[in-house]
Amino acid sequence: MGKGKKGGKQKTEVTREYTIHLHKHCHKMTFKKKAPRAVKVIKDFARKVMGTSTVKIDSALNKHIWSKGIRNIPRRVRVRINRKLNEDEDREEDYITVVTHVDVPANYRASPKRITEDDEE
Repeated sequence: MGKGKKGGKQKTEVTREYTIHLHKHCHKMTFKKKAPRAVKVIKDFARKVMGTSTVKIDSALNKHIWSKGIRNIPRRVRVRINRKLNEDEDREEDYITVVTHVDVPANYRASPKRITEDDEE
């Protein structure tokens, strides 16, 4: 069954959009820990889908999470997750993940989609 060579996929630069349901992950959380927990949930999600250990949150996304205070986080947040080359000299990994906020209406529902250079405007 499991013995053999692992044929992992070659990583490339890619951009995708996701909707993260924060209410599901931060339900029944202590009030004073909700916004910090939401940031951790977003980082863990980006780490899982992009396969990198370094994840950076954009300041606009951080402000959107904290916009209603520490206890009242947005129920869902639409994010654009971008895996790109790491330009540090003393890097451990070749790629990092950058997570930014996508401004959409409150009742917006969409499945994950891949963003190309034409769509990024």
